[in-house]
Amino acid sequence: MHFSKAGIRFDVCHSAEEACERVLAPGVEYLAVLTDVNMSGMDGIEFCTWMSKHRPDVAVVVMTAFTSMESAVSAMRAGAVDYIQKPLHMEGTVNRMRRVIDARQLQTRVERLERALHETRAHDDLLGASAAMKQIYSLIKRVSDTPTSVLVTGETGTGKELVARALHNGSRRREGPFVAVNCSAIPEHLFESELFGHTRGAFTDARSDRVGLLAQADGGTLFLDELGDLPITVQPKLLRSLEERVIRPVGANQEQSINIRVVAATHADLDTLVSEGRFREDLYFRINVIRMHLPPLRSRGHDILLLAQHFIERYARLMEKPVTGFKTAAAEQLLVYHWPGNIRELRNCVEHAVTLTEYERVGLEDLPPRIRDYSPSHVIVAGSDPAELLPMHEVERLYVQRVMQTVDGNKTLAAKILGFDRKTLYRKIERYEKQARAGG
Repeated sequence: MHFSKAGIRFDVCHSAEEACERVLAPGVEYLAVLTDVNMSGMDGIEFCTWMSKHRPDVAVVVMTAFTSMESAVSAMRAGAVDYIQKPLHMEGTVNRMRRVIDARQLQTRVERLERALHETRAHDDLLGASAAMKQIYSLIKRVSDTPTSVLVTGETGTGKELVARALHNGSRRREGPFVAVNCSAIPEHLFESELFGHTRGAFTDARSDRVGLLAQADGGTLFLDELGDLPITVQPKLLRSLEERVIRPVGANQEQSINIRVVAATHADLDTLVSEGRFREDLYFRINVIRMHLPPLRSRGHDILLLAQHFIERYARLMEKPVTGFKTAAAEQLLVYHWPGNIRELRNCVEHAVTLTEYERVGLEDLPPRIRDYSPSHVIVAGSDPAELLPMHEVERLYVQRVMQTVDGNKTLAAKILGFDRKTLYRKIERYEKQARAGG
């Protein structure tokens, strides 16, 4: 009666022998069993042993008398996951069983993801079974074998270079070079020479000819990472090279033709940079022909566990350790954590855990402290005390700030989430900043 009220579906058996037949019968998948210890025929301890051998995927919880702790210990040794002392407190019993069922459901999902992992390796580390990632895979398939420029956006660590490599590997250019350029890592005064090359004597210290990165990518793919950091002084020359498919090294008199496909990536809000005059609009339009936005890891649900399992296999192999997966508590914490560093942070987390663990499955204690100890927080904008209630404009300000923090300052994405146009969002942010400077 209590389980029915709690919405837990169940079957009743009048003996352990009947339960053994039931859990082996086709058609119904059980997650947990609640059993007494003292029963005629097969007792609870023998039943736990039988379940451990024949249905280890089903959690067994035993009921035992308050004075019979030896039975509880024996049951746990035989494979039970928990025990409940009599007399039963029904609300507590229902809650205990619900926790056991939830944990078993999560473990089942983890095991299914482990099996699915080997079916989703089409793009190396670019793994995922979420709807958002399936859309990315579909777009990669349609766009790969074209010369069209692609702009990949998303937070730092979401796998933008993996998308660029997947586009390259799926095209007829796959035998050609894949040249990656981190625009934020090249000093501005060296950028033109690095990108276009130079001739001997073109400037001080130019003691020999140098082939630029654009020429190195000839016949293949040029990946411009952190495009938002491309110096404004270089942008006109790059635009002409992409439009005319020619380059002229610094100090050279002759142009040379190139055949490249450009994939660019950025975590910056290029629309804002264009409106502020820090990025050329014509170059933006030239590169932003096809746009792919990679979702942050925190919004990809159980892809987190799929990726984590992939990294476990990698680092277990590298370290030659027999680590095969995650314990339930560790898997739950991975799903709770907000992953500001996205896939890169998850990879580092798993490497840390595999390094420290002494068991076949990573436990909660093996995770980095910032992840192990994390608990989600919420912005509270109202309370039950009327004195704490806020006017609507203040609620809006707090929510806008929360959204901006969540999208890492990307105004275009924030405006889309909030349902504003970008100009409206800019005005609101400017007003909030003025109010802050004026002390409210």
